[in-house]
Amino acid sequence: MIYLDNAASTQIHGDVLNSMLPFLKEQYGNPSSIHRYGRLTRKAIHKARKQIASLINADPAEILITSGGTESNNTALVGISSQFPSSQIITSSIEHDAILEPCKKLNSKGFHVDYLPVDKFGMIDTSDLENIISKKTSLVSVMFGNNEVGTIQPIAKIAKICHENGVLFHTDAVQAVGKLPVDVKELDIDLLSISAHKLHGPKGIGALYIKDGVKIDPIILGGGQEFRLRSGTENVASIVGFGQACEIAQNNLIENISSIKKLQTLLVEKVLNKIPETTFNGHSESRLSNNAHFTFLGVNGEDLIIKLDEYGIAASTGSACSVNTQKASHVLESMGFSLEQITGSLRLTVGIFNTEKEINETVNILKKVVEELRAVSPFKEKYSFGSKN
Repeated sequence: MIYLDNAASTQIHGDVLNSMLPFLKEQYGNPSSIHRYGRLTRKAIHKARKQIASLINADPAEILITSGGTESNNTALVGISSQFPSSQIITSSIEHDAILEPCKKLNSKGFHVDYLPVDKFGMIDTSDLENIISKKTSLVSVMFGNNEVGTIQPIAKIAKICHENGVLFHTDAVQAVGKLPVDVKELDIDLLSISAHKLHGPKGIGALYIKDGVKIDPIILGGGQEFRLRSGTENVASIVGFGQACEIAQNNLIENISSIKKLQTLLVEKVLNKIPETTFNGHSESRLSNNAHFTFLGVNGEDLIIKLDEYGIAASTGSACSVNTQKASHVLESMGFSLEQITGSLRLTVGIFNTEKEINETVNILKKVVEELRAVSPFKEKYSFGSKN
């Protein structure tokens, strides 16, 4: 099996799994308990919080542990906007549904939501933000790196515009943290979302960075855990695994960026050289190093995924975080893609466990599958599907 869907989820690291096991077996105390079992688990959470904070150059007290990226995004949007009824929220047209859906809900409750357009590379124009930000704006939320096409937004410039106007800035950095250097102090970010399973940690755990001094209303009430911002008994084993994953990512960041970029470059060059009528989507330079997003004209992306799966290759057409949806990609629509281009798109995302041999094998199989599908494509008369050597 060749796994090239690392933007959807990643293989848990062996050291992460080993760090979690004691807290599923021997150290099972409730962190709120005052006895020894409780103290041990509290100490483990404290260590993990420091590890998570270190990866993004934050202070441990600025890390709110959540159930993942979706909860972190919802907490940021609802927890800030609830303090400013009927205010303006600004986001982009290519956000993950974990941003877009809460925005729709807030819009129905009297908030005014504006969506920044993007160009054909998936990049916003910061002048658009400057033109619509106002005294009524309570929050701007723009994702760090796009989950479908990998385009990285000008985060520092967005933060600067926000703060010049006295507005808080949140970024969904689920696809970025652990894959490139992210320094919340240098970038001057107010709120930032992270998910463990995108960086070889366990599923169902994440974090929201909240800059010291930023006030946020809790959306889960109860026993007052997590600085009284997220009540509920802590998922100790997953928190420990999350912390370990962050430490591993930080210690190997430069090496991993280099090796993953090498694989991505090899993948892109070989696909474009061997398969005609193919485009590489997203920004050519400002992009996540693990992401390769293609459009194969005359091919249905879902048919392509099914055929690749038969050959033992895991890929996707885009976001894997929605259920039972067959709708066209709103990201590609926002980038101006035609329906034909959208349906012919494929996302391949490499990870630290992939090899050059796997990339070469994938390209050879992909070429074969694309040729097979194009042979029976209703568009075969429209295009000259010749092969390149």
